[in-house]
Order: sequence, then C-alpha cells, then structure tokens
Amino acid sequence: MNTETVLELDGVTYRRGEKQILHDIDLTVGAGEHWALLGPNGAGKSTILGFLGAETFPTSGLVRVLGRQLGKVELAALRRSIGHVNPRHPLRSALTVREVVLTGLTGTIELPMRWAPSEADLKRADELVNLLGLGARADHTWPTLSQGERGRALIARALAGDPKLLLLDEPSTGLDLAAREQLLDTVDLLDRTHPDLTSVLVTHHLEELPSSTTHAALLKDGRLIAAGPIAGVLTSDNVSTAFSHPITVGQEDGRWTARAARRPRA
Repeated sequence: MNTETVLELDGVTYRRGEKQILHDIDLTVGAGEHWALLGPNGAGKSTILGFLGAETFPTSGLVRVLGRQLGKVELAALRRSIGHVNPRHPLRSALTVREVVLTGLTGTIELPMRWAPSEADLKRADELVNLLGLGARADHTWPTLSQGERGRALIARALAGDPKLLLLDEPSTGLDLAAREQLLDTVDLLDRTHPDLTSVLVTHHLEELPSSTTHAALLKDGRLIAAGPIAGVLTSDNVSTAFSHPITVGQEDGRWTARAARRPRA
C-alpha cells in the first residue's frame, strides 16, 4: 500500500463558543486507506469531517489535507481534490442524473449559467453514471429518483473531478435495507475501479460499513477511544466504551454487526 500521508490531525482541538467539541485529536490516514469515523451523536465526527473537507478550521493544532496545511493553502484549489457525498444535498432544481454528475466538475449545486460541458465532460459523466448502475436513469430528473439512486448519483458526482480523497457523510441516511446494500456495494466497487482513492466515511452504525473499510476511529465526547486497522478498533470493549452501553460486536464476510450485550437473567 502507498505510504503517503493523505490526512493528518496533530493535537487538534475545536471550540464552539464556550463548549469544547474536540480534545487533542491525533489521526493519520494513508493513501488508499478506507476509514470509518464512528461514535454517538455529539462525539465530534462531523467536526473532523469538516476539517478533512477544508470547511472547518481547528481552534488549535495542525490539520494537513493532501499534504497542505489548513490556514496556509488556497482553499478552493484544495477542495477540487476532495469529493464529498452528502445525502442532504440541497439541490432544488429538476436536474437530470447526468446534469447532477456534471455539477461535480463545476463544484456547484446547480449548473452554472453560460457554462456548457465539453464532449470530454459529457463522456466522463456518462462513464460514471454507467459505472454506478444508473445508465437507464441518466435522463431522469432528481425529484423522480429514489433515495438509493440519489445516493449513487451523488457518489458519481463526487468522482467527476477525479478526487484524491472521498468523504462520505452518513451516506446510508434515509435508505431502506435493499437501497443501503446497493449503495454499500457501490462503495466497495470503488476499491477496484479507483484503487488509489482514499476515503473517510462517517456513520453511527457498524452495519453501514462497506466491507472495503480498512481502518476505523471511534470517538466519544470529542476524544478518540481508538484508531487504526479496523479489526483492532471495532472490538466489543471499544465500541461499548464509545457508546456507553454494553455492545457485542461481530464480523462475517467483511461486514460488521453490533448488538446490545445480553444481560444475565436474575
């Protein structure tokens, strides 16, 4: 595996008003690794994702994304190397699937006025639409898509600019079981089609981790409980500590489960 460091948090803290959200976070992500950030609500996952997307700045400590330090880099240029999948995508227009993917090239929500895609842009968009199993829906508009189709379209959009880093912010939100499994299969596919891509996925649920996940970080109250290769992090003890509840963790065929530990009967 490539040993290049893609993301680095060094002694990072973050405060919002009088409240400290993160406490002295150290985290290093290498190229080609697929990380999951896990923890309960309020643990600090979204704040860390904001650092990684060059949207949020630490109160103290250093954040380096793709070798560039936040606060000492031109943000627009850095963000062009980052793909972001947010299921709460605030699109209001009835764009087609192909047009949604094209907005990944412009870095906008809507298609810019007086902008026209080149033949190469259209070819790139159609390749991604087909790769993610949406070829038959390429000309269908956003309001007519299922939540699962929207999720796959947003992954295609995030890949349009050929990013080095892919951020997935609770991508299974609002999906039923079948749609969730289709989306996770899509994320697993990227491990083969984009082998150099580094990814970070945020979720509350171990069942929502793709089987291609290589590393994990568990957070609780703004502190790291554990971080590193996934098998050493997602133990029953660590997950129970993070969620303040006795949890039994299981794994089968690369997928993870979490259940409340059975209490002895009186």
